[in-house]
Amino acid sequence: MEVDRQVTTVRAALEAVADPDRVESMTRYMRDQFPFLGVASPELRQAIKPLLAEARTMAGDDLVALADRLWAQPEREFQYVATLVLRRAITALEAHHLDDLEALITTKSWWDTVDSLAAWSVGPLVRANPELTATMDDWIDHDDIWLARTAILHQLSYKGATDPDRLFLYAERRAADTEFFIRKAIGWALRQYARQEPDRVRSFVEANRDRLSGLTVREATKHLD
Repeated sequence: MEVDRQVTTVRAALEAVADPDRVESMTRYMRDQFPFLGVASPELRQAIKPLLAEARTMAGDDLVALADRLWAQPEREFQYVATLVLRRAITALEAHHLDDLEALITTKSWWDTVDSLAAWSVGPLVRANPELTATMDDWIDHDDIWLARTAILHQLSYKGATDPDRLFLYAERRAADTEFFIRKAIGWALRQYARQEPDRVRSFVEANRDRLSGLTVREATKHLD
């Protein structure tokens, strides 16, 4: 199968540039949740250039099949490769592929892969298929913190196209959440939008300061005067 060839080729390329001396620090940084080959980000991106070029010509179903197979590999670098492949060829995905992205978000979940999928796969897919906004409205109330975090962060790359009403609504809906990754995400999303509309974010934070966590406020106002 084609996907078998692709994964085998990626493994060979990554193993060729892996540094065993990096494994311990990389594993520790991810709180010992995942094994690593020891491939730093610059070397990883260089090693998979042929695959990224190939991804541009792939159909959506083939892309998610490849991402699934990469996700199944034990070493964390393969999940990073999957996020990069999806980002490179996101325009090939269709609305129904959001279900496939959800499966990735909720499997081997941690901020490193979730944030990439949220900003560079889910976000562009929702923007291209506005009807999927309804799913984000569902995810913001989800018990799975990674789906809720994805909903909060999915507009991260939108810049001037950000829907501020939805951003602020999501922040309000999870304002009382005690989960670190939710509080951090709200602050990050607000800080990103503040690059476009600092006064709107400043006003929102001031109006909701008693409801938002200290972490959220610090993150949201980090670059505001």
